[in-house]
Amino acid sequence: QVQLVESGGGLVQPGGSLRLSCAASGSIFSIHFMGWYRQAPGNQRELVAGIRSGGPINYADAVKGRFTLSRDNAKNTVYLQMNSLKPEDTAVYYCNAAISEAATRQYVEVWGQGTLVTVSS
Repeated sequence: QVQLVESGGGLVQPGGSLRLSCAASGSIFSIHFMGWYRQAPGNQRELVAGIRSGGPINYADAVKGRFTLSRDNAKNTVYLQMNSLKPEDTAVYYCNAAISEAATRQYVEVWGQGTLVTVSS
């Protein structure tokens, strides 16, 4: 089984920064995708940033130039550096990964538990 453990959410003032991290652990053969989604109250969950194996990093238009996704392959971890935060960035942020399990080579999609980011003065 594969688990995603998230950290780094919290309360920040507008214009501030936060860094989220997401570590995948368990029976992992390969990781095809890792990224972050967010869901604000009353809204659908949306992709913030994500990277496919060997591919470019994709960002939502709303965060381009402010958020940076990076990946540490050795640690099976992705980081989301969020700068110039705005109140509209307030949401629960969820890590997502698409993984082939080591034992079965089965393709599974895994979600983290979510971490709350609140941007408010």
